[in-house]
Amino acid sequence: MAEAHRIKSEQEALEAARRIAEEIRPTSGDRDRDRRLPFEEIEWFSQSGLWGITVPKEYGGAGVSTPVFCEVVALISEADASLGQIPQNHYANVEEIRLVGTEAQKAFFFDRILKGERLGNAAVEKAGKTVLENQTKLVADGEGYLLSGEKYYCTGALFAHWVPVRVTDLDGNRVVAIVNRRSEGLTVIDDWSAFGQRTTASGTVILKDVRVNKDQILSSYLAYRRPTTRGPFSQIIHVAIDVGIARAAVKETVQFVQTRSRPWIDANVERASEDPLTVYQVGELHYQLHAAESLMERAALKVDQAAAALDGPTVTAAALAVAEAKIGATDIAILATNKLFELSGTQSTLEKYQLDRHWRNARVHTLHDPVRWKYHALGNYYLNGIAPPRHAWL
Repeated sequence: MAEAHRIKSEQEALEAARRIAEEIRPTSGDRDRDRRLPFEEIEWFSQSGLWGITVPKEYGGAGVSTPVFCEVVALISEADASLGQIPQNHYANVEEIRLVGTEAQKAFFFDRILKGERLGNAAVEKAGKTVLENQTKLVADGEGYLLSGEKYYCTGALFAHWVPVRVTDLDGNRVVAIVNRRSEGLTVIDDWSAFGQRTTASGTVILKDVRVNKDQILSSYLAYRRPTTRGPFSQIIHVAIDVGIARAAVKETVQFVQTRSRPWIDANVERASEDPLTVYQVGELHYQLHAAESLMERAALKVDQAAAALDGPTVTAAALAVAEAKIGATDIAILATNKLFELSGTQSTLEKYQLDRHWRNARVHTLHDPVRWKYHALGNYYLNGIAPPRHAWL
């Protein structure tokens, strides 16, 4: 495999994201319709250098700011929401390596990532009562370990070179074993069947006596024992994905109303774009979209402020700001993908236009973590002074 391009600046990252977005947008609908997994597109994406933009500068990466990173994710997600989500766990794990990895782990994995290698995900199990429960354990074997278990919602694993697996270590701590995708005993099954985000391949990973060494064990529990950006950073990626979905839906609405829709008979106008009630609601959509974008940017700045000075107050401020942004992004993604059909009319539901993918993507992706608990976290802090819990879902 040829080494990936190495992005050096934030401007270069944004330019690369716009270029990749233009390359993947025209075939987004066809991939969704046929559920054609984007192996080729993932190569374009990671070879562009965009999968390495959060690697710190001291390790050769661009170390882009979180606002720029979020805009990169939103640009890709607007073009194809599945492609926007596939590297979510890659970026989250890069952040975890940055926060709690040993110096040797940082040097090794950051070098591999900058060369174009991708991290996947094998964290959640179906059998657990909650997403935090984990039955997969490390078993000592000589100088290393053996790993057996079954994981689901493994977004990115099918396209990865390395699969970070959440396991319980010999002391009962939650750690991550970063396993080579080609390891004997590791199987990735493409059994993802959700009606949205259809090409993320978020299926099953089965591990049977997979051998790992101590250097592959990341002490991920340390990222939650003290205030860190691990949770807020992971969550803001989802914000950016939803903002991208909303942008796509709003643009599709405007284009369809301008070119294909008919005005309602009581409006007494020549074109659908002159219908006063449609005009009003398109204005409302743009207002709410821009509000969500502003909340995302504000939250991203808070994440960077926390990263620069990790302590309870800065991390709490980041977590709360990201929670607000997640509410705003979820609301506009659901609203915009609904209004797309309401304002465009019955013709917009024809299969040939492939517009239903935006609603399906928004509906599935916004289920990742419940917004009702974002409201709870905000209220509990502002009313009772209780800081949000520390985990990857807040």
